[in-house]
Amino acid sequence: MLNARKAVQQGFITLEMSLRGLLRNFGLKVGTISRSRFEQRIRELAAGNPMLVAATQPMLRARAALRRELAGLRHVRQLAHDYPVCLRQMSMPGIGVVVALTYRSAIVDPGRFTSSKKVGPWVGLTPSRNQSGERDISGGLTKAGDVNLRRALCQAATVMMHRGRATWLRTWAAKLARRRGTKRAMVALARRIAVIQHRMWKDDTDFRFDTPVLYAG
Repeated sequence: MLNARKAVQQGFITLEMSLRGLLRNFGLKVGTISRSRFEQRIRELAAGNPMLVAATQPMLRARAALRRELAGLRHVRQLAHDYPVCLRQMSMPGIGVVVALTYRSAIVDPGRFTSSKKVGPWVGLTPSRNQSGERDISGGLTKAGDVNLRRALCQAATVMMHRGRATWLRTWAAKLARRRGTKRAMVALARRIAVIQHRMWKDDTDFRFDTPVLYAG
């Protein structure tokens, strides 16, 4: 279900980007606009140019079809509400139905990890290391594990950092961003979200907004 939704959503986004690029070639800028007004804006810009009208019409029809399909997949939200663990996960700011379902389907059984800390490396959100002799070099992310879960966690971290409710976890990420940069802070936050989510799952507890908790075990 999640893969189907993602495929349809990606096709939808690709069509919108293609329409923007097509109009840009004619010196026309779509600009920032809501999804509900996107089609109207494209028609307004293409009006008076038969070539543009002919090129944009089939793309707009395809976009409308994909939008209807996305609307039909909205029962994914109900699916998340059928699982108590997903409801627990969504108590954390930045965690929506897609992230919660992705986490649940990827982890399956929290008992497979003897420590919550092991979830981060499993998802591929820890730096790789190159050790030989006297050398010990920390490289880029290992990118091991489930790529969809890694992306979902990074998206959740981005939402939390920029639009999330004020919590001790967001404050921690903001301080880290000032010291080490936004990109590294986002990855570190994604990794910590993965660890906390696992601890919440094992302990059957909601996220604690105001009090930092050790989720290492």
